Amino acid sequence: MGDFPIHSVLQRCATAVADQAPAAMFGLRDEGYASLYEQLVSSLISVRTYDETSTEVSRRLFARARTPEEMIALERQELITLITEATFAPAKADNILALSQTIVDDYGGETPADYDQLIAFRGVGPKVASLALGVALNHPIIAVDIHVHRITNRWGYVATSTPDKTRDALAKKLPQDLWVEINRVLVPFGKHVCTGTRPKCSTCPVADDCARVGVEHSR
Repeated sequence: MGDFPIHSVLQRCATAVADQAPAAMFGLRDEGYASLYEQLVSSLISVRTYDETSTEVSRRLFARARTPEEMIALERQELITLITEATFAPAKADNILALSQTIVDDYGGETPADYDQLIAFRGVGPKVASLALGVALNHPIIAVDIHVHRITNRWGYVATSTPDKTRDALAKKLPQDLWVEINRVLVPFGKHVCTGTRPKCSTCPVADDCARVGVEHSR
């Protein structure tokens, strides 16, 4: 297949899902919830939660609290109630309160724009930190979810067995100007076109460039 035309492929993918709801974090950013703190909290809420749910939960929470100071003023039970539709709501509420308190106590209320400092916060893993920094500040950092992992391996662009290994492989070959963009594009593309089962290969705009690795049945 020669060199993979990654810029062209992502552009065609983006066009194909232009009328679909954006990935949750990018949609919230475009609605005005663009601070690093808001993106950090929203990313934490989104873990193992459908985008549609995490978006609504984040909107409801931010109607009550949008800063670390406002967040720690909430009662724990109120916070749990506000995010109750998210998976593991009590644990996430505790993590949000803990990281908010740390930001207030140790960083003067300013969320540190540093990957290593963010992943030191309670409940914040590599994906959450990467998403927050990439979406809020456009830091050149790759956030790999199941869609990015599945699609880039299906294309044959990388050949890895886990999202973490995909992130490392992409860091070595993906042009840096696409490090944030790839998550923005492939999340909706993976939901609506290049689905986990029976992807829509017959109408896919990048079918000619795709190796269809692991695809046994398609539409």
